[in-house]
Formats: sequence, C-alpha cells, structure tokens
Amino acid sequence: MQTDDHITALEAVRAKYRAERDKRIRPDGNHQYGYIGTGKFEDYGADPWTPEVEQRATVHDDVDLTILGGGFGGLVAGAFARKTGIDKIRFIDTAGDFGGTWYWNRYPGLACDVESYIYLPLLEEVGRMPSRKYVSGEEIRQHALAIVDHFELRRDALFQTKIETLHWNDDLERWTVTTSRGDEFNSRYVLVSGGVLQRPKLPNLPGVDDFAGHAFHTSRWDYDYTGGDHTGGLHKLVDKRVAIVGTGATALQVVPRLAEYAKELLVVQRTPSTVDVRADAETDPQWWESLEPGWQNERRKNFIDIVHGQGAEQNLVGDSWTDIGPARGMRRLIASGFTEDPAVSFEMADYEKMEELRRRVADTVEDGDTASRLQPWYMHMCKRPGFSDLYLDTFNKPHVNLVDTEGQGIERFTEKGFVANGVEHEVDLVIFATGYEVSFDPSTRAGVDIRGRRGVPLPEYWAEGMRTLHGWVTRGYPNLFHMGVLQNAHSVNYTHILEQQAAHIMTAVYEAELRGNVLVEPSEESENEWVSTIRAQGPAQDQFLAECTPGYYNSEGKPPRSETFAAGPNEFDQVLNAWLATGGLEQVMEPKSHA
Repeated sequence: MQTDDHITALEAVRAKYRAERDKRIRPDGNHQYGYIGTGKFEDYGADPWTPEVEQRATVHDDVDLTILGGGFGGLVAGAFARKTGIDKIRFIDTAGDFGGTWYWNRYPGLACDVESYIYLPLLEEVGRMPSRKYVSGEEIRQHALAIVDHFELRRDALFQTKIETLHWNDDLERWTVTTSRGDEFNSRYVLVSGGVLQRPKLPNLPGVDDFAGHAFHTSRWDYDYTGGDHTGGLHKLVDKRVAIVGTGATALQVVPRLAEYAKELLVVQRTPSTVDVRADAETDPQWWESLEPGWQNERRKNFIDIVHGQGAEQNLVGDSWTDIGPARGMRRLIASGFTEDPAVSFEMADYEKMEELRRRVADTVEDGDTASRLQPWYMHMCKRPGFSDLYLDTFNKPHVNLVDTEGQGIERFTEKGFVANGVEHEVDLVIFATGYEVSFDPSTRAGVDIRGRRGVPLPEYWAEGMRTLHGWVTRGYPNLFHMGVLQNAHSVNYTHILEQQAAHIMTAVYEAELRGNVLVEPSEESENEWVSTIRAQGPAQDQFLAECTPGYYNSEGKPPRSETFAAGPNEFDQVLNAWLATGGLEQVMEPKSHA
C-alpha cells in the first residue's frame, strides 16, 4: 500500500533525478555530435570489412521491388515479398553485404541484448537453432545471411551503392531510381528500411582532429591496430594506453574485452548506464526440439506484454528485461488489488528497481568513489537498460580507471589525448562508443531525394509533421513503403515490429497484385484519422521524456513530438487485424490512372 513515506521517498528521488538531468542539458543538443563520413570525421567512415569496388557495370532495367537497406528490416520485407510471389527484388545498401547494423558492428564482445529466440527473425522458417540465449554479433550476422540464402534475396542486390533519387513517374506509374554508381532503373514498388542505427555519431569537440594517436568508432573496429577478432585476443594493445568514450550498451560489452589486454584502460563517462543481470546460457537442444509451431510469435507477444506492464500469467522469457520498471509496476498494482494510484504505483516500482541496480554497483565495485560515480540516477526507461555480468567487476582491476566527467563530457582533445575535468589524459588509442543518431527528421532520414505525385518532395508534404497510415504508406507517394519507427508501435525487441510491419505491407501488396489495376496509396480520410490517433497519444510520452536525463531517447533533452503508437506491438497488431477484418485494404487500393 502507498504510504506517506512512499510519497516522501518519491519526492526526494524526483529532485535528485532532475538535478542530474539539469547538469547534463546542453544548449547545442544533438549538434554536439558529428557523424561518420562527414566533415572532420570523413576518414572514420571507411568500410573495414569489404574492399571497395571502384567501378562496376551500371544497371538500367525494371524491377518489381526495390528495398533500401540490407539489414533485418529489408530482409524480412524481402522474405515476405518473396512469399507473396514478388520475383525481381533489388536491394541497395552502402555496405559491402547484407546485415545492416550487424554488418558494420563487429567489435569484441558484441552480442544481442534481447533474447536471441525472440530477436532473430524468421527462426522457425530458416530453421537455425541459436547457440545461446544471447548470441554473438557474428552469429546474428550469419543468421541474416541465412535469411538471404533461404529466400534467394542476393541475385539482384547492389552493394556499396547509395540511392540518390526516388521520383514517381506519373506516366509509367513506377518509381525511377538513380544511384551514386550511375544506375537508373524503374521499380513498381519501393520500400525504405534504413534502420534506426545507421548514422554513427562522434563528439564534435575542439581538437578532435588534432589527436595524433589512433582513433575509431566501435562500428568500424580496427583489428589491424588492436589485433584479435570479434571473440577477443586484442594482443596488440598490451603496451597501449586506451580510452573508450561512452558507457552505453556498447561499452558494457567492449570494456571487459579491452581490460583483458590493454596496458591501461580509461573509461570516459558522461552518464552511467543501468547494469542488470545478463545470465547468459547455452541453448538446450532438447528444449529446442520440443517447441511447437508458432512458438516464436507466442514468446514475443508474452515478452512484450510483460515489458510494457500489461501483465501475463506466465513469463516465458524470464530475463532482466521482464523485470524493468513497467513490468514491476504492473505486478505491484495487481498485488494491491488495483487499489493504488497506477501512476504512483508504477513510479514506486521503478524507484525500487533503480535502488536495486544502484545497490548492485555498490556491492560489486570495491572502490567507494568509483561505485558512487557508476550509479545511475534517472527512471529506468529514460535510457535503454543495460545488462552485463562482467562490466562492473572490470573496475576492480588496477589498470582500469573511470574518468567521470560529472555529466559534462570531454572538454577538448589534444595532440596527446583529451582533457576532462581540466585534466589532460595522454593515450595511444581513443575508441568512440558514442552510439548513433536516433532522433531524426524522417523525411530526410534515408538521405534520398524522394518526390511523389506532381514532383512534391516528401519533406514538403511532411513539413508540419509526418503523415502516414499505420506508419508504412503516405498519400501522394503510391507504392512507396516505410519500415521502422514511423507512426507505428515501438519495441525494445526491434525485429518483432519489423516482422509485423513487413507482413502488413506485403498483405497489401498481395491484394494489389491480385487486382492488377491498382496502386497502394492511402485515402486522405484514412491518413488523417491515423495521424489524429498518433497525435493524441503523444503528450504522455513527451512529458515522461522531458523529465529524463539527456540521451538519444529524448534527443539530448529536447524531445521532438512523439510519433509512435504508445500502447506497443501487441495492441498495434490488434489494430491492424481489426483494420483488415473490416475491409481496411479498400482504403489503400487506388485505381491506376492508366489502367
């Protein structure tokens, strides 16, 4: 039951959270970062995995479907398209092969932070048993390639290639596609799946290009310099002073591997992560063989119900994700017989969870000052939760030191290293574990000039905010589909929503193929209704994010208007099914002008 002591505790912790938030808010927001491959960070963008092909024959033909992006979004869309009967599917990606973020990221220690049994898409169809509960990044990449082979998606792909323009041709009723390689071809359908982790960011600080040592971003790991591979063995660091900048999910995995070999390791922190139990384990083959058809979808839905605090009789995944703040809040509310104020109940549960995580730091890290600085002070879902059974123990090693910047970050770089808290630290190597741009203008996200009917640029049509039906299709841009976090559900298990979106899109494509004389384009009324639905859900999300410490979840303390379906993937799936059952496809079947 709620008591006066509970309310007093919440008031005190709210004040602490706000103080920690306020000292980290910067007037430049996201402008404090630069991006790989641009400006002073031009040299950081080179592909370390595939030699560049300087010239190839240009392509001038017609295809059924063009997919921008070879990550899991594009792959599941291609798989569903293939099952729909679409033949000529052309993937285009700037990378040297399929895999998306798992192509680029191959740093030591990389692994899935969501259970692999629910993260890896199309597991039942592809038939691959994950080796562990949380498989390595390399195993995830190999699963992506297995999807490619299973659905024969490689034959028309163009890699090391960027789409430059997507222009709708009213006469042909097709999209004309041009690329950085001089290709120009027509496509009946186009699907944009650039992903949310496609623009690695780096701190745009004075002197960063003056540093005379070696530096790279974790998404472009330089094994020529460190030695070893994704499994570790970084033997070339034994005489090196190494700094890793950032303490998010990436650092939680990289830091223990670096500490095994570096002569000295400096971990540079702006804001500490939550570090919960990981409890990885090998897959039990007998359990795997016992699974019945449909198990993955059931397991995914169960996971989301619990994570979103919607309750479930059985916890099938049983990991630390299913013990985050919202999940605890629902359990607390149920235990009270729903007599507590839900808002206070959820906040109290979040506080209790965060206190446990702070105690975990204090119980693990031997140096009291270091432990204090590693304790996180914000609500649990203000940042993506972290999980590790190795990270905190690493700070007990004498050659590993925390450089806590009191929320201010590095001041500047010098020829020999960097300055933080007024102190210069000389290092041989700087590794940027500084993540990705996630808050973005969706109309320009893909870096493509997209023009629909009558040549209207997409940024012009979305000038006052996104306009879609269910996040995947926009009026005035026929047969152009979007995947990702655009006016649809969001999930900590990103591939769940990607499969959901791909299935929905290809249901519409299948209907269009059956009819033969239509384009897939929403009616004005259906688009307006969905935009209104999304807008109505935004204020509660915006209020929560505004109270959070700065990070990519809230666009560095300046959260843009929320554009997601707040209730989550399971309820969104119910919305889509009801829409289909009541003839919703009629809202997106636009007769062709030249039929």
